[in-house]
Amino acid sequence: MRSKGYDPIELSRRIEEVVVRGDRRKYYRLGRPGRFYGGSCAADCVGCNLSCVFCWSNMPRIRPDLVGRFYSPEEVFNSLIRCSRSGGYRVIRVSGNEPTIGREHLLRLLDLVERSSEDVIFVLETNGILIGYDPSYAEELSRYRKLHVRVSIKACNEEGFHRLTGAVPEAFRYQLAALKNLIDSGVSVHPSVMVSFCTEEELRGLVKRLASIDPSLPPSLEPEVVTLYPHVEKRLRKAGIWPKLFRRP
Repeated sequence: MRSKGYDPIELSRRIEEVVVRGDRRKYYRLGRPGRFYGGSCAADCVGCNLSCVFCWSNMPRIRPDLVGRFYSPEEVFNSLIRCSRSGGYRVIRVSGNEPTIGREHLLRLLDLVERSSEDVIFVLETNGILIGYDPSYAEELSRYRKLHVRVSIKACNEEGFHRLTGAVPEAFRYQLAALKNLIDSGVSVHPSVMVSFCTEEELRGLVKRLASIDPSLPPSLEPEVVTLYPHVEKRLRKAGIWPKLFRRP
């Protein structure tokens, strides 16, 4: 197990100093088509407030100062819409790292999506840390009808969260609090969970905790399985952690 642990809220502040300038945010790729959600277009941002040992993102997470460039909300929106029109995709999203870092940028991007005549859904893929820490974030997100939030839970409990992310164990509760804050604010949301490192008993425990937040959460729980890209496998072996379930790229 990793020792001690960092505070992801404090890390968020430090990462924001690197990847945000006013309403501009760092991305390393725009307008990427993909198979997720039955076909979607993504903008891949730089910088995260968690250091998950199984994360597929590599340099954009580890060295955000060296990767990507700054884009305005308008530039990101236009790239997503061009990709959406070209591929006939209805889902657009920000992926790659943690899009809730840089709140002004994200909300302005969502404003553009909401006001547009495009028939699209914006899927916000987030670890939920900042939304769980600050309920007003969920309240602001409730303004958007074209928004759906996917909260990616990194483990089944506090101990697993610390082991897999290196963060202080209690920060796991921000992920669960994010779901509660979003539901209380009327935001469309579902949880996913990295099941590769959970026992069946731990997963059952998580499902019970989700049900105590809202009965709608367990049926919508999306399982995630780690993909063993070479850099991910190397990281896992170095940490002495091995998944119970995995897929090869």
